[in-house]
Amino acid sequence: MSKSLAEKLTERELITVNENDQLLNAINKLVKYNIGAIPVINNNRTLAGIISERDIVKALANFKNKDYSILLVNQLMTKKVISCEKEVLSDKLMELMTINKIRHIPIVENNAPIGIVSIGDVVNRLIEKVQYENKMLKDFVSGWLALIKSKYQCIRITLFSNIIYRTLKFKIYHSP
Repeated sequence: MSKSLAEKLTERELITVNENDQLLNAINKLVKYNIGAIPVINNNRTLAGIISERDIVKALANFKNKDYSILLVNQLMTKKVISCEKEVLSDKLMELMTINKIRHIPIVENNAPIGIVSIGDVVNRLIEKVQYENKMLKDFVSGWLALIKSKYQCIRITLFSNIIYRTLKFKIYHSP
């Protein structure tokens, strides 16, 4: 667990769309890669927004009876994006997602997207942490139990030795 969650996630492939792409391109990528949100980049490859399933559903409700094939990503994307750097800790990501009621946070470097964190990623990291802490506690308790058992064995041997010694001593002094 040496790398931060965000740093680890920058190692996987990042799917993006351009702000001038048609909405259908973004929808196809969401479906193809089985993801819930895509960072949106401009022509300079810097972060311009994010488009999520939620943005698309809202647009479908607002643009009734409109030809969706002519809509562009920049018409629907969330422009005010909450992003993070790769050094951010998973606890902070969880806090950002909870407070802002979001499920995806782009990871940026010099305002360019280099990864994305989903709520599922944060939950999986939390599970990893709990499992690791559980193992450490079990190892700690096992170590103490082994130590106690070892000390108990020593005490038993000492007591048994004392009993034998006293018995033999008694027999020697009281033998006819």
